[in-house]
Amino acid sequence: MSFNLADIVLLLVIVVVAAQFWRIRAIAEQAKAYLQRYCEKNQLQLISVARHKTRLGIHRGKLDWRSEFYFEFSGNGEDSYQGVLVMSGLSVIDTQMPAYRIN
Repeated sequence: MSFNLADIVLLLVIVVVAAQFWRIRAIAEQAKAYLQRYCEKNQLQLISVARHKTRLGIHRGKLDWRSEFYFEFSGNGEDSYQGVLVMSGLSVIDTQMPAYRIN
């Protein structure tokens, strides 16, 4: 069996796409774990986490995925609020939360 250049390029593209898929999944898992720790530390209830957008970006001279996640949380178990988590790769860049009511 012999491979030509088109076969090799196609295989390389498939490998790169698969690797980036797993990288984005790892970022999403890191975001959820960070938010769970953050909410536990601040005595909040984490309700949900959803990735809003992901694009390539440069942070501190490094090219990586810049992801924005929306998350819902509650301070008293009755009301829910929406915050934003921004990540570059596996690093948290910013966490934005509105004022919320607590017990």
